[in-house]
Amino acid sequence: MAFPDADPDQQPDEQNESIPPAAPEPAEEAATEEELFPEEPVAEPFTMEDAKLKAVLEAIIYVTDEPLSLDQICTAIEQPRDRVIDLLEQLTADYERPERGLSIREIAGGFMLTTKPEHHEEVRRFVKNLNPPLKLSLPALETLAVIAYKQPITAPEIMEIRGVQGAGVLKTLLDRKLIATAGRKQVIGKPILYKTTREFLVQFGLKDLSELPSLKEFQEIGRLDMEVAEAPLIEPPSGVASPDATQPDEASAEVPSPEIPKEQAE
Repeated sequence: MAFPDADPDQQPDEQNESIPPAAPEPAEEAATEEELFPEEPVAEPFTMEDAKLKAVLEAIIYVTDEPLSLDQICTAIEQPRDRVIDLLEQLTADYERPERGLSIREIAGGFMLTTKPEHHEEVRRFVKNLNPPLKLSLPALETLAVIAYKQPITAPEIMEIRGVQGAGVLKTLLDRKLIATAGRKQVIGKPILYKTTREFLVQFGLKDLSELPSLKEFQEIGRLDMEVAEAPLIEPPSGVASPDATQPDEASAEVPSPEIPKEQAE
């Protein structure tokens, strides 16, 4: 008995029958909140005292012309080395930001505030156009002080206060733009009045004339100068003669007694 041929398109899938179906993959566990948002280490709180110390440190480094050593800084702000080093690192990081034109550099064993190298060309070009430092003689300073405190004031009034002529000094101050004319005084002769200028405020770092030292402050400065002048001098080391040691003291020098005539002696 013949069997009909099987349809080739309906052959059984022997491979699929021999391999069991794959097990479903386990679902991935959801990430926890701690994994998604890890906690950053909490920085130590920055106190107002730290802010003040950092500001003082910045000012000290700014005013020094030479590199300031770590020991000098510790002595100046009265803080231990570890804390000073920490403040220096914070301050240096602040200046490293691109919007700052200065940086704190360690030079020759000390720290100094300098301009950043990338701005040197612009800074050099600007410095070349600056005026030389202001230098005034003692008579010029005296005249300028009289004008600053007594303005507006005339040349004869200045001469009466100082006791000397000052026409040349006034011309120097006018050329330096430290003083300017302020009209004429309505008296006989109508002498010219003088006053200080904005350049005077700039050169002496004053906001306005109200910041000029008062008479009481001048008296205090004079008293301190007198105390320094009257301080005892340091005695020379033993065995070292003073400059006047070889010269006889006129007050204590031996004066020869006058000769008495023989007749009076008898």
